[in-house]
Amino acid sequence: MSTSPTPAPQQVGILVLDDNAPGGSAVKQILDSEGWRVRLVADTQMLLAELKTGEWSLVIANVAMTGIEGPAFITLRELASVPLDDGGRVRVLFLIPELASGQFVVHLEAARLPYVLRPYHLHDFLEKVSDLLVEVKAIEGPIRQVRHEFGALRKKKKQAGRSNSMFASRDSFSYSDEELAEYEKQESEDSKSRRNKPRVNLGDPNR
Repeated sequence: MSTSPTPAPQQVGILVLDDNAPGGSAVKQILDSEGWRVRLVADTQMLLAELKTGEWSLVIANVAMTGIEGPAFITLRELASVPLDDGGRVRVLFLIPELASGQFVVHLEAARLPYVLRPYHLHDFLEKVSDLLVEVKAIEGPIRQVRHEFGALRKKKKQAGRSNSMFASRDSFSYSDEELAEYEKQESEDSKSRRNKPRVNLGDPNR
């Protein structure tokens, strides 16, 4: 008796709206490293067109581009507010530029919309992304423990700002877009190097 093959799980789709090239690239690299399908768009018209395809589980949007009254913001707010029981399948995370927090935080909190501030605290960023994807059942559980907390960037920050405190302040683990991109690039190169390293055959009788 033959059985039909189990269909492969659909790849998680994340749509990123950001016209800041270094910032958008850094976010894309971070999310690409999780094996997700990430599309970066640079204007709200492209964003709205992509949303119509229904291929996206999460939208990460620079709120400086959507504003708080424009059609893109209204659409994202409505998508984010649809409960799962009523067919909600998309969640939204807003990015707030470093110099614009006072302008947008109050509005996003009043609308109960999740957001992150630049420069990111990387663990918070990935934790929010993970929680939102779990909420719409795009992934089964939270993503891996963030290796960056104990990686090269942490050492770099710690050495640059040593103090008498046993624990570094939260600001010590806020990274610029350029630092995140550089670290993800190094992680990718290290991973490729490990995969390409020849293995020693311990069972070779001639050795």
